[in-house]
Amino acid sequence: MDIIKQNQEMIKNLRKRKALKTKRIIDAFYKIPRHLFIPEKYLSSSYGDFPLPTMHGQTISQPYTVAMMLEALKPKKDEKILEIGTGSGWTAALIGYIVGEKGKVVSIDIFDDLIEFAKENIEKTGLKNIILICADGKKGYKKEAPYDRVIINAACDKVPKDIIEQTKVGGTIVAPINDFLSQKLMVFKKRKKKLVGKSLGNYLFVPLR
Repeated sequence: MDIIKQNQEMIKNLRKRKALKTKRIIDAFYKIPRHLFIPEKYLSSSYGDFPLPTMHGQTISQPYTVAMMLEALKPKKDEKILEIGTGSGWTAALIGYIVGEKGKVVSIDIFDDLIEFAKENIEKTGLKNIILICADGKKGYKKEAPYDRVIINAACDKVPKDIIEQTKVGGTIVAPINDFLSQKLMVFKKRKKKLVGKSLGNYLFVPLR
C-alpha cells in the first residue's frame, strides 16, 4: 500500500472510531499528511496508530490522540492558537491549515533542535501562518496574546498561570493533567479568570518541561 493510501486508510479508521468528526479537521488530515513529519528511519511506520520517537525522549503523538485533541480544541478559521510542545510540527501544521491564511499558530518548544526539525517539516506544507518559538512553554508567549485557544501537548499538574492569563475569556484550553498514577486529557473553558473543565479520559503524554 502506498503512503497516500495509508493516510486515507488511517483517516477512514479514525472516522470509524469517532475520533475525527469535523469536516475541516478531516480535510487537514488529508492535506497535512503525517509522513512529512516523521524521522526517516521511522517512515514506514508513519500511519501506525501509535506515537513515534523524535529526540530528547519526545514523541510524535499517535494519530488518534491528535484527532481527539483537535476535536476538543475546535479551532476555527481566522483564530489565533497557542501550542505548547511543538515536537515534529505536525499538530501545528494541522491547526495552521484549519485556521487558514488569516489565522495564526504560535508554537513553543524548549528544545532548539526540535524547533529546527519542525521548521523543516512545516516548510514542506507551504504554510506561512505558523510562528515557532524556542522558549519555556509554561510561560506562554505574551507578545502574541491573547489567544482564542491553547493546546498543550505534554502533561502538567495544572494549566500554568501565564497560559490562563494569555487566553481570551470564553477561550478553550486542551491539556493533559497529571492525576495520581495516570493523566486525564482535559478540555477547559475560561470563565473570567477561572477555568471550568471536563475530562476526555485517561491518556499518556510526556511531561511538560
